Amino acid sequence: MEVAAIFLLAFPLLFFHKRNAAELVTISASRFLTEQDTLVSETGIFELGFFPEDSSRNIYLGIRYKQITVSTLVWVANRNQPLDSTAGHVLKITDPGALVLLSNISMIIWSSNTTTESMNATAKLSDTGNLVLMDRHAKVIWQSFDYPTEHWLPGMKIGYDYVRGINWQLSSWKTGQRPVVGEFTWGNEIYRYPDDKIKQGSLVVFRGGPWRNERFKGISPMSRNLTFTYTTIVNKSEASYAYSYENSSFLFRITLSSSGKLESWGWMEDGNKWEVGVSFPKDICDAYNICHAYASCSLNMNVQSCDCLDETRFVPRSKKDWEMADWSGGCVRRTPLECRNGSEVFIKYANVKLPDTSNSWYNMSMNMQECEAECLKNCTCTAYAIPDSTLGGRGCLLWFDDLLDIRVYTQGNGGTDIFVRMDSSELVAQSNSSQKQGAKIKIILPVIFAGVLFICFISIWLWYARKKKNHAEPTEEGPILDVSKSREETMELPLFSFSAIANATANFSPDNKLGEGGFGPVYKGVLDGGKLVAVKRLSTKSSQGTEEFMNEVICISKLQHRNLVKLLGCCIQGDEKLLIYEYMPNKSLDLFIFDKTQSMLLDWTMRFKIIKGIARGLVYLHQDSRLRIIHRDLKASNILLDHDMNPKISDFGIARSFGGNESQANTERVVGTYGYMSPEYAVDGIFSVKSDAFSFGVLVLEIVSGKRNRGFTEQEHNNLMGHAWTLYNEGRSMDLIDATIAESCHPQEVLRSVEVGLLCVQQRAEDRPNMSSVIMMLGGEVELLQPKQPAYFMEREFLVSKFSTSTNPGSSTNELTMTEVEAR
Repeated sequence: MEVAAIFLLAFPLLFFHKRNAAELVTISASRFLTEQDTLVSETGIFELGFFPEDSSRNIYLGIRYKQITVSTLVWVANRNQPLDSTAGHVLKITDPGALVLLSNISMIIWSSNTTTESMNATAKLSDTGNLVLMDRHAKVIWQSFDYPTEHWLPGMKIGYDYVRGINWQLSSWKTGQRPVVGEFTWGNEIYRYPDDKIKQGSLVVFRGGPWRNERFKGISPMSRNLTFTYTTIVNKSEASYAYSYENSSFLFRITLSSSGKLESWGWMEDGNKWEVGVSFPKDICDAYNICHAYASCSLNMNVQSCDCLDETRFVPRSKKDWEMADWSGGCVRRTPLECRNGSEVFIKYANVKLPDTSNSWYNMSMNMQECEAECLKNCTCTAYAIPDSTLGGRGCLLWFDDLLDIRVYTQGNGGTDIFVRMDSSELVAQSNSSQKQGAKIKIILPVIFAGVLFICFISIWLWYARKKKNHAEPTEEGPILDVSKSREETMELPLFSFSAIANATANFSPDNKLGEGGFGPVYKGVLDGGKLVAVKRLSTKSSQGTEEFMNEVICISKLQHRNLVKLLGCCIQGDEKLLIYEYMPNKSLDLFIFDKTQSMLLDWTMRFKIIKGIARGLVYLHQDSRLRIIHRDLKASNILLDHDMNPKISDFGIARSFGGNESQANTERVVGTYGYMSPEYAVDGIFSVKSDAFSFGVLVLEIVSGKRNRGFTEQEHNNLMGHAWTLYNEGRSMDLIDATIAESCHPQEVLRSVEVGLLCVQQRAEDRPNMSSVIMMLGGEVELLQPKQPAYFMEREFLVSKFSTSTNPGSSTNELTMTEVEAR
């Protein structure tokens, strides 16, 4: 009925326009656009009309420059649904005030999708190239600048409108001649300090760096001396970036090309052509994170090389690989951070392209001193900077991970100062190096030496006293993590006020609730500055208590790895106990692999990437972290996924820490989840790094198959491990793979993964590989051993006294977690 009504209304008006084609100034309900018409801006710079594609008979509704000889479309409405060359296409305004593109008078091809009721609406084209739909009071209800295509015009914003939920980003054409949406996008990441990136699908290929207000002249090699002004807005309502230039008679545009390049173009009147000015990426060193952590790229005779940010304080992670021009390992601090009060300082590095802000936090009201103090509060904070020098020394940007995609410029060629967290010994060893201006620390070696001796004496005394106490008062599990410390001593991360978290979660509104676990409810929150977080609130009825809460705070606050979820802070106020985590927009792995619809979104390449990411996280926990951590509850719902589907191990409430010489321990209080626990742990209470390896093996088989280990039924098998073992022995391991990804998988990677999974779930702990060996096996670097029969411990009897559901932010709640089991 609606289409028929539009047809009846449009037909007589179309007939009238056929005989009166014109250059229109406005479009209204009674005045619309046909193929013969164009909508022209006030001074005739731009025009909107129906334009043919050069290489085909397709027609597009678009905006182009009117006064130049080369047809250049800067915006296209129907990119993925071109019109045919037959007559009868119109653009008109319908009630309640929407722009609609109709094909052959009846079929809706494109619409502005405005829902605001606005009688007597009109549309105009501005001299900036912005198509604007206004109500009768001249209020804008829709504009094309909110929906960019491949061009960034002066006055157009790139970024995000938090109020309206609009993402201002460019998307490339399929080819240079076809406006169909291509594979490249350019924009910024939501809820991070604005940092523009060119992406090919989900893969970052170039990063321009954090935004700032700036003004400069010239766009070489064009023979024009233009003054450009870039304006940045960062507040609760929006994060946006726009530019303008003074010479309004000169035509200038920025385009994301079909090959993934961000190019600036100027119109050369004398040559009747567009001439390119600047193009990014400019060279191989502009490739995203090409030198990896704490390293900068340089070119010599067009040959790329990488150097550590500061060769006196940073060293290659692998010197052998570095010498072979393999920079994938990046650099690390020569002296690791210990995060003791007074043991660390900040060292200034000038003229730096600031690192990737994916794992960052910002507060634009802080000054430099407050920014440094905020970073020192948190052991995971690795650096800070004032991102925009035009704001009078205000604005604080903190990083919470390795510093990635750095580039050091020569003096006067751009860049910003960054202050990197270092051990104080590095400041002493390099007293002549650049230091933070106005630093208050003037260290004298004898004083440090005396201080170190004093600290060592106190540490040894405390260690001896604690050891004596633990021998005198043994606990069930021994003095693995000391939760008896004072709050100030244990909290190596920010303390949030309860009121701040209540405000962030809209007073723990049910609408913000992400899930419910044994720990208590988990809420989504937005902190001041727009940072999204996940808040775990300890329930008074929780099966986990203060010990588990403190265990997680102390444990995870000391850990830093890209495959571990970040604990941003906590809150202890009266009976309230809260943990504040980074928000994982894609929630947990189990919501994907065990759901028929969602599992189709995880192809094999993504699943294999997740498997390897989990393995790297476990290697860090088991051997590379300051503590030696056994997770004890590794499962699909405790693997969270970030915006790029990178896996993050979460939920350290029942984790255990080992000393340097310890390899295993035993307990009478077994905690974990059915289906993931190793037999020696579930039955005898013995746990080690091989217990986590067993859980990892189960997880690998689940990721490959898309089926749960617990509750699996297939012929004679009552768990997934038995089914996988049978298929392996029959040479049919490919039959295990999830049917939704069977066609897209890489058979060798699948077979290798299944075999690694079976090696990890072998009955005897000593037969299972450690996680560093697993990494090499998955990468095909070592030959795999023949796995032995997996454990079928689920058939043995358990005495279970308590159960709880999963407790991590964004997890599902359909797995039973054993929080207390009496081991035999």
